[in-house]
Amino acid sequence: MRIQLLAIGLLSVAFSADAAEGDNKHYKWTDEDGIVHYGDSVPAEYTDLDKEVVNDHGVTIGTIEGRKTEEEMEAERLEEELRIQRELQHRADQALLATYQTVEEIEMHRDRRVELFQAQSRVTELYLRNLQRSLEKLERESLRYAPYSDDEDAELIDPGLVEAIQETKDTIERHKANLKKFQDDEKAIFRQFEGDINRFMTLKGIE
Repeated sequence: MRIQLLAIGLLSVAFSADAAEGDNKHYKWTDEDGIVHYGDSVPAEYTDLDKEVVNDHGVTIGTIEGRKTEEEMEAERLEEELRIQRELQHRADQALLATYQTVEEIEMHRDRRVELFQAQSRVTELYLRNLQRSLEKLERESLRYAPYSDDEDAELIDPGLVEAIQETKDTIERHKANLKKFQDDEKAIFRQFEGDINRFMTLKGIE
């Protein structure tokens, strides 16, 4: 029995040694002229090339990518961008289908959003009309004073009146910009929901 155990132990050691020897790593690469090279290490002039890692039996056990060309890196960048776009579109599609059941529901949501901007526009337009009337009144008043009056004996305009006129003009310009933004936002909402409706119809197979 002891002799059998000793024999088994010696065989195990022999197999382990063979396996360890077979696990030694070497490199295989092909140069620009198509010549295949092998070596325990890769010379510096070949570090940019793709390489295979092989064991003592010539079996490939791994690969090492070389330095990519600018064209390869650009292709990978574009592929990654495309992958991200597809993922974002998939998430948007899932959200769209989870939020709405019909085209009519999308249109109702759109109309509610649009009403908010239209209400803001109406309030701003009303305020602008009031500001414009105030400005006209101030400007009429300024005509009584120099340098706006035709009367050579007219008093010099009060600096406070000049300041009030300028502040009113500035306020009008700010609210005009706000009004334009509300109107642009309203148009953007229509474009956004138009895209959502078209995509929803595509996903649902609606003609």
